[in-house]
Amino acid sequence: MIESAEDGTLLPGTFAAEHLPPAYPERAARGTAGNLRAWQQEAINLYLERNPRDFLASATPGAGKTTFALRLAATLRGNQTVSQIIVVAPTEHLKVQWADAAARAGIRLNPRYSNNDGLGYGRHYDGVVVTYAQVAMKPVQHRLLTEFTDTLVIMDEVHHGGDALSWGDAIREAYGTAKRRLSLTGTPFRSDEAPIPFVQYAPQGDGSRVSLTDYDYGYGRALADGIVRPVIFMVYAGKMRWQTSAGEEMEARLGEGNTKDVTSQAWRTALDPAGDWMGKVLRAADRRLTEVRGHIPDAGGLVIATDHASAKAYAQMLHEISGEEVALILSDDAGASERIDSYSAGTSRWMVAVRMVSEGVDVPRLAVGVYATSSSTPLFFAQAIGRFVRSRRRGEVASVFIPNVPPLMELAAQLEKERNHVLEGPKSAEEMWDAEAALMAEAEREDKASDDLIEDEFKYQALESDAHFDRAVFDGAEFGGYAEVETEEELDFLGFPGILEPQEVRALLQQRQSRQARRSAQNQGILEHAPEKAEAPGALHRTLKEQRKLLSSLVGMYSRVSGEPHKDIHNELRRSCGGPAVAQASVTQLQKRIDLLRRRLRP
Repeated sequence: MIESAEDGTLLPGTFAAEHLPPAYPERAARGTAGNLRAWQQEAINLYLERNPRDFLASATPGAGKTTFALRLAATLRGNQTVSQIIVVAPTEHLKVQWADAAARAGIRLNPRYSNNDGLGYGRHYDGVVVTYAQVAMKPVQHRLLTEFTDTLVIMDEVHHGGDALSWGDAIREAYGTAKRRLSLTGTPFRSDEAPIPFVQYAPQGDGSRVSLTDYDYGYGRALADGIVRPVIFMVYAGKMRWQTSAGEEMEARLGEGNTKDVTSQAWRTALDPAGDWMGKVLRAADRRLTEVRGHIPDAGGLVIATDHASAKAYAQMLHEISGEEVALILSDDAGASERIDSYSAGTSRWMVAVRMVSEGVDVPRLAVGVYATSSSTPLFFAQAIGRFVRSRRRGEVASVFIPNVPPLMELAAQLEKERNHVLEGPKSAEEMWDAEAALMAEAEREDKASDDLIEDEFKYQALESDAHFDRAVFDGAEFGGYAEVETEEELDFLGFPGILEPQEVRALLQQRQSRQARRSAQNQGILEHAPEKAEAPGALHRTLKEQRKLLSSLVGMYSRVSGEPHKDIHNELRRSCGGPAVAQASVTQLQKRIDLLRRRLRP
């Protein structure tokens, strides 16, 4: 029997999840409302059924982990299982955010408790909010704060407990005696093998161990429920040119099958504020934001930068593009939290931040993003994209601009993939020796590089960059193709509405792709058999391995005709076309040599 109030509404906490529709878009849109979303009630029911000491709940960013945790905390306080609540958060800014949310749920938490306060935090509070770094500094004090009172410890984004070996040890020491521990994460994995405190790992047949999640609510299910926004990735490529630390001039296009080193340097060149690539992408993103604000007037945009210097430069560029002041969020700035709050409550267009807005910060109006950082770990990417998926009403769409580099393309295509944290099995003595030798060699190279830097007249320098729209990625599928910036072809993909259902997004992208292909075919005088995608003139499709093999074959042919040794031909090609030796050359540079040899071999 399901209980109801006099007005016929269902009473929260009195019904099973199977009696609920998958989601209530009008309920708890921003957290801690009277009614729970179906997954939140389902997770609470599971917890109360098991009554565990440790519980790990994974829910995609924007799904409402805070609401779930605080409602459960209120339930455990109400039935006198616990009397004290301690929340451990990743950042100082989140301490205040947690305390505000707790107040709305009827729980009074002190976000200003410091290690200097000892064991006293105020009799009128039900507990405190602290950071992982704070606990790591005085774990014994936090253990004493916990062990003399029946305490529920909520660890927000618990994977941070493994950020350093000392942190993991400190968290275990501080909360090893807690009566209940609730671990929360939107990304239940790490990019290393540091074990996450209080998380269970199941042994696998290969000797590795995989983290076990007690309740999981992934992006795919949340998207189907209408709780999070669909994300469209706007992918931009372009031609890059730079000088390496060895003095070699390099040239490559983003998205080509280059070596990791060449790809990394081309990516770095693209993100250089002095080049044209970032300027064109920021203008495209601002155009997209204007389209979205036609349907969502307060929609905002966020640029995630790699470092402070780049962030400041991007903010200046956006100020010139948009004509508005830009909120600049730097991690070492004492006023950063206040600026985030001010931006979140306002209606201004852009915010630029260095990493600190990548996790946990709730700015629901963010709808357009520019991923302008060189970080490519699955953990950081998932956290960053999580800033844009928080939905306030059904139909909102997020657009994130990314460079066409393989690691990001793979992560964008696998947005819905659920990941677990894996601890590798024991290595053999030979593997351990190889790993140690590799570390030693790397250390020696770094030391030598430091010494050489003093005398070396060369250093890495971005020389030139250009951008073009490459494709849109949605739900793992690709749409559209090559388009110059500020052309009709690009605007086809920047100009669709900001309010669409997921199925409407796919249909509209397919429609825009077909229109782009027809226009491209007409421009080329080909009205029948229009291509599925518009491609750049002279687009390269070969892999790096294929390029090298073809070049070697052509050099052999030219050697037989001219009588010159292979080595001399390669050296002459380098002098004529520029760039390093074949092993270090990019696809673009190899193609220049191939084209030159083909011209020479023509009868």
